[in-house]
Order: sequence, then structure tokens, then C-alpha cells
Amino acid sequence: MKLVTSETMRAIDRECIENRGIPGLELMENAGVGTARFMETQVGPVSEKVFSVVCGKGNNGGDGFVIARELRDRGAAVTVYLVGSRGDVSGDARSNLERFGPDEIVELSDGHGMSGLALELSGSDVIVDALFGTGFQGEPRGLSGTVIGQIRRAGRPVLAVDVPSGLNATTGAAEGECVLAHWTCTMGLPKRGFFLHPGRTLVGRIHVVDIGIPDDVIDAVGAWDNVLTTREVAATLPARDPDGHKGTFGRVLVVAGSAGLTGAAALSSMSALRSGAGLVYLGAPSSLNDVLETKLTEVVTVPLPETGARSISAEAVPVIGERLESVDALALGPGLSRDPSTVRMVGEIVGGLDLPCVIDADGLNALSLEQIAARKGDAPLVLTPHLGELARLMDCATADVQDGREEMVRDVAARARAVVLLKGAATVSSDPSGELFLNPTGNSGLATGGTGDVLTGVIAALLARGVPGIRAAAMGAFIHGLAGDIAAERVGATGMVAGDVLERLPESFRLIEGGGLVRI
Repeated sequence: MKLVTSETMRAIDRECIENRGIPGLELMENAGVGTARFMETQVGPVSEKVFSVVCGKGNNGGDGFVIARELRDRGAAVTVYLVGSRGDVSGDARSNLERFGPDEIVELSDGHGMSGLALELSGSDVIVDALFGTGFQGEPRGLSGTVIGQIRRAGRPVLAVDVPSGLNATTGAAEGECVLAHWTCTMGLPKRGFFLHPGRTLVGRIHVVDIGIPDDVIDAVGAWDNVLTTREVAATLPARDPDGHKGTFGRVLVVAGSAGLTGAAALSSMSALRSGAGLVYLGAPSSLNDVLETKLTEVVTVPLPETGARSISAEAVPVIGERLESVDALALGPGLSRDPSTVRMVGEIVGGLDLPCVIDADGLNALSLEQIAARKGDAPLVLTPHLGELARLMDCATADVQDGREEMVRDVAARARAVVLLKGAATVSSDPSGELFLNPTGNSGLATGGTGDVLTGVIAALLARGVPGIRAAAMGAFIHGLAGDIAAERVGATGMVAGDVLERLPESFRLIEGGGLVRI
């Protein structure tokens, strides 16, 4: 599903109204009706409920007036609070204020209506927040900030209209008071800031309301950001052939591990198996083979020539090259170490690589951006750095990457001729064309050693099953994050370890294939 910034959404609205002949009143009516219908699916018959609808003076308030009218027509008890004066409302919003009945609206000002607001809001079954929309930036000040604070402190479920008031819909920033929503009914398309922190903690469950925007308008405006939904992941997952065999579902070679880092090798190779690969081979230093055979009963181990420090040496290149001829994808990097001979091995393998591959951790540390871009083959390549690893590739400070995550990932993907997945909150992936995916799943429990190795295995399995590079990265992040969400529900985010995520991968796939709903 496409994501939009505030600017892109304004361009879409303008195209609909000015060039496609769709009246703004029609878009507003669709927004309000769709939101009221969604509300019924969440709370049951609204005729038994009390709603407080808090409206601003702009188009977001106009949506709120429609919602209030629809709820009232369905028998709900509705009170509308206007932050400001009726006389300040104009345009389409004014039309819907008049349709609701201007005399039935409570005006809020510094000197009127505020004394009992907190008590009145706390008596609502649901508070509808229609104060600020996608155009909001900065910090809500004065009366607006006070009202948002009252909404937060009322302790009642909140439905945000289009965007929680106080949230920057593009950046996800909340610089002052901001509504904490249980649901966000967003119009037409989800907004980028919903999947960036702190926005993703403020929007609650996201429901996209169809307001009648033609698909070709979205294409014409050029929305390049995306978010995967459960349904889209399920539709893209390769089908399991009931007449298949272990070779049907992809063969993965994992080249990983060194003394003290056998866990990384074990996690990534088992993750590939848990993600549907039919056969997984693990190439690791020969002296560690007995340990890994004991840890991994389902993985085929491949002892490789090693250095004196018990890491994979450059002498392993011919052995790895021979094995690559019989597999469908390569995972390179977890726990390799930075031994000079190991670094040479990585460079030689990548330089001649013509097989789908995911490179992580010490595999990335062994390479420069120029080496990656100069590889001979054109097979899909996925790089999975964290902030520090991407900063090293770009020769810049980690803070520079954090401040410009999306554009930095696009830049590196184009320069490396590869898909780049930047791990973090939120994980973001881009291909060389600039198409970008923000990941909606995952939680703070994933910030622990080894979870990146699990992600590497998931992506490798998807590549081996023929999923294209950008989809393998974005879907891998989604599946991995969902497994983390399931683990957090079972054991809590604080005590989660990478093995908990690995164990929940099959459940993650089962939930996706069964159509389970995840956030959006």
C-alpha cells in the first residue's frame, strides 16, 4: 500500500478537485461516512453510545461535523465541541457545520466552555479527535494545546480523524501535546509519519477510509513510499506446492561464524529453515563443525578452511564457489569476524557473485560501497546494515544516517546497485529505483543481539524461493517483526532474546497466510 507525506496528500486532493471534477464536499462526505461506519464495527450499535466530537476550524473539523451527523442519525448521543468560533469556519467545513446545526455546537474559547470540558469528555464512550489534520506542523499552542491535553487526560478511547492532532503526518514527530489514539481513520492513504517514531506509538490501529480517490491520481502524483499489509505479504508469498520436495522450496548456503560467534551462524541458518527453505547448508570454520553439528540437527554443515583465529580463510573461496553452483541463494556475514583473510574471502565471493544474496554484519564490514557496486553479476543483492554499518559504508556519522534515514537508504541503494534494508525503528528498505518500504511490525524487544541474524535467514529463504530483492527485504522485515510482536506478547519485550523470535517464525507465517490483521 502506498504511503504519502502531507505534501503528496495535498497534491492528490488538489488533482481530484481541480482536474478530476470531484467536489471537495463529496470527499469530505465520504470521509465522514466511512469513519462512522468503521466506528460501528469497533463499538457495536452506536445508538447505545455517547460520543464527544472535538473539531477544528479547517477541513479536518469538516470531517468531524460529518462524522457527528452520521453518528447522530444512527441514534448516538453526540456533543460537538468547536475549538474556536463558528464564524471562523469556512468553505466545505462551513457547509457541514450548517448541516449538523450550528446552534448545537459548543464553542470552546479561553473564556468559554473549558471549565467542564474534562468532565464531559470523561463521560464519553468515545472521543472523536477532528482538531488538526495532515497539514499540521510544529507544536500545538494556546487553546488547542490545552484541549489536546484534556483529550489525553480524559482516559477514554479516542478515534483520530486522518491523523492524531499534534502529530506531524510526514515525519512522525510530536513536538508538544499530541492525541494518543486507539484508532486512526486516515483518508485515502496511510501517512508516512504513522510508521516513524514516535508517531507509530500514537496512532493505534490504522484504518484507511476509501474516500473515492481514483487509482490513477495516486500514480500520476507519484507516491514512492510504501507499507506492506498482511494481505499483500500473503499474496506475494510463494505457494507451497503440495507435490513439492525439499529441492522445490529453495536451497540456501549460509557462510557465517567464527570462534565465539557460532550463535550468529546457528540463528541465521535455522531462520532460513524456519522461513520455508527446503535445504540449508552452513559453511563455517572447520574446527567449529562439531559444535555446530551438535547445535543444528536439521542444517547440513560444510567445514571450511580457516585462519589461525578460527575464522573462515580466503582459501575457502573455491569450496564456497563450488557449493554456490547447487544452491538458490547465499547469506553472507553473520559472525564472520574481521580477520584480514576473512575480509579477502568476502571480497572475492561478492566480486564474482551472480546469485541472489543477502549480506549482513561482518560481511558488510568487509566491503566498501565501491566493491559492492563493482560486482560482476546482476542477481538480486540485499544489504542489511544497522545505523553504524551504513554510516561506515557512507563514511559519515551515525547521527547523519539517523537524521536522514529514508533519503540515505535511497542514496546507498542507487550507488550500490542493491536493495538496502536499514534496521531500526522503523526498518526501511529501498531498491536502486528509489521505491521505499517502511515496516509496520516489530517492537523494542528486537533490540537485542542475534535478531539481525534471524532476519538474514528470513530474507535468504525468500530469495531462494524466488521473491524479488526489494520484496524479499520488505517482506522479510514484516515477517521478522511480526514474529517479534508475537514473542513480545508471550514473554514481554524486556526479556526477549533472538531465539524467541526464531521460535515464532512459523506462527508468523501461519498468521499471515491465514489473513490475520496486523496494525494495518
